[in-house]
Amino acid sequence: LRYLLYLKRHNKLGIRYRPDASKSIVVNVDASFAGEWNTAWSDEPSSVMSRTGYIILYAGCPIIWCSKVQTEIALSTTESEYIALSQSLRDVIPLMGLLDELKKVFPNQQGIPTIHCTVFEDNRGCIDLVKTPRMRPRTKHIGLKYHHFRKHVLDKTISIEYIDTKE
Repeated sequence: LRYLLYLKRHNKLGIRYRPDASKSIVVNVDASFAGEWNTAWSDEPSSVMSRTGYIILYAGCPIIWCSKVQTEIALSTTESEYIALSQSLRDVIPLMGLLDELKKVFPNQQGIPTIHCTVFEDNRGCIDLVKTPRMRPRTKHIGLKYHHFRKHVLDKTISIEYIDTKE
């Protein structure tokens, strides 16, 4: 009830979306490796879990955002970032399929961006793991569970770009 009253009083407020047809899908993804760990919580198993955060924009407008604890314990920063990247692309790949289908239904629509996704990642080890499709001794345990998107990187519908952590 309180929320409805708030919305009624502030019905002129809101988020304004101004789509930019020149932009397609952009993802900003990050992870904190064992982010909640501290000595006071050292006996708590969840304190060593990493956290995933990402935002997905389409035509410059945010459409999906997420911040959640990863379900598995990552053994390195690279693995934590790779898991976060994989989780974000589980939302992106179906979205790309939907947009591709819509493009077929409305073929003459002007201003529909090319279906392409650019992912910004701040961990070079994670980017190397994506771009070099082979198992390494230190990362072979990651396995196929998180490699589901490599096909899209190889066919260039998804590109992974480095971005500085400060950005």
